[in-house]
Amino acid sequence: MPYQFERGRIYRMPTHFGPAPGPRQIPAEANADSTCSPRKTLISASFLTEASALERHIPDRFTLVGDPVVTVEFHYMTDIDWLAGRGYTMIHVWWPATFKGARDQVVGRFLAVMWENLADPIITGRGEIGQPKLYAEIPELRRVDGVYHCQASWMGFRFLDLRVTELVEPIGETRPAPQMDGTLMLKYVPRTGAWGEADICEVSFTPALTPDLTTESSKAAEGNVRFHRAEWRDLPTMYHVVNALSDLPILSSRGASIATTRGGKSNLDQQILK
Repeated sequence: MPYQFERGRIYRMPTHFGPAPGPRQIPAEANADSTCSPRKTLISASFLTEASALERHIPDRFTLVGDPVVTVEFHYMTDIDWLAGRGYTMIHVWWPATFKGARDQVVGRFLAVMWENLADPIITGRGEIGQPKLYAEIPELRRVDGVYHCQASWMGFRFLDLRVTELVEPIGETRPAPQMDGTLMLKYVPRTGAWGEADICEVSFTPALTPDLTTESSKAAEGNVRFHRAEWRDLPTMYHVVNALSDLPILSSRGASIATTRGGKSNLDQQILK
């Protein structure tokens, strides 16, 4: 007798073996505790660019909000309950934007691209919540003489460097950032056989509220970001992404930070905006 899909359960290909375990469907024996998992070291740096350059990379019904500031974050995570205590690293690249739809209007972090160094979160995050994830080799965080070094590469080609130095003295007055409702993404799935058409093209939204997240330390820093231009032969499936980011003019630094946190959420509160 053919199997039937269970209502309310999450499936991923191959679906023939039943509902799929993952970050939003954790087995009871995992003893998940969102107040402790994951543990994270977060290194970020931001820079001011030209608004006209960023506008080429935002979807329809989006507009930039505030200064055109790009933020690059490295999230080094350990003790992840849905991975049975293992960890991985993810990179976020985002800037502030407003989505104005027929029903919803939201100000948030427009998450343009993510990289991760493990297939499991890439597969679950892309399919289930619409995160724009790609694969990269991301070595462990390295600290030398007070400087934090973050890198990402693909098959030996290093395409991203981020360096951050903790500030001994506090910096002066900073510009207020726009109030963010959460994280905005464009979820896109192509239609098989009808190339250029989409099965899914919709705005996915993660609300900012994360009550189980605790910030254990946070320090102001100064930092710089560099995307290295690539040829097709260097990054055959994503040179266009890296080169678009590399081409963004860096007008000035807009600060950096070093933080440690614990806890989080599974993003079961994910929404589709209209």
